[in-house]
Amino acid sequence: MKRVLIIACGALAREIGAVIDRSGLDHIALRCLPATLHNRPDRIAPAVRAAIDAARGRYERIFVAYADCGTGGALDRVLEEDGVARLPGPHCYAFYTGVEKFEANGDADMRSFFLTDFLARQFQALVIEPLGLDRHPELRDAYFGAYERVVYLAQTDDAALDAAAEAAAARLGLAYERRFVGYGDLEREVRSTING
Repeated sequence: MKRVLIIACGALAREIGAVIDRSGLDHIALRCLPATLHNRPDRIAPAVRAAIDAARGRYERIFVAYADCGTGGALDRVLEEDGVARLPGPHCYAFYTGVEKFEANGDADMRSFFLTDFLARQFQALVIEPLGLDRHPELRDAYFGAYERVVYLAQTDDAALDAAAEAAAARLGLAYERRFVGYGDLEREVRSTING
């Protein structure tokens, strides 16, 4: 069986690991890059290139579990040069929802701030602290004044994560909405990689 490497955003590690575990296939390796790369999207493509270069010759197939993630096409250019596929869509909110469905909801969701399970779990460390809202709460309006609601795209049914997402909405002074989306296109794409 071909050895496959999935190079993934650290924000997807738990979910991709769950898909691999459910498949029961040990020929899939997972290498996660730091989720904090999203704070500097210009660093995502070079980090993915370095991971691909480091894996050359050790795997028959490589798949990248990132969407564009704010790279402005830089990630796609790297992957095209190396003949490597990636997850569909502009960001994880789209592939968790399903890219077509997310795009169809575009206007209705225009003023929504999205959370995933990962972001609900890491809200303080990845949103509040990097934006300085813990030290300067007055910046809330500068960052979130145009938003109307927090939409939690739940991958799992977890009461603690629901509470964390609702608390995040309250912290930002926004309405709260929960949508259970499961793994959306993520699971299909990872399974396709596994079975391909």
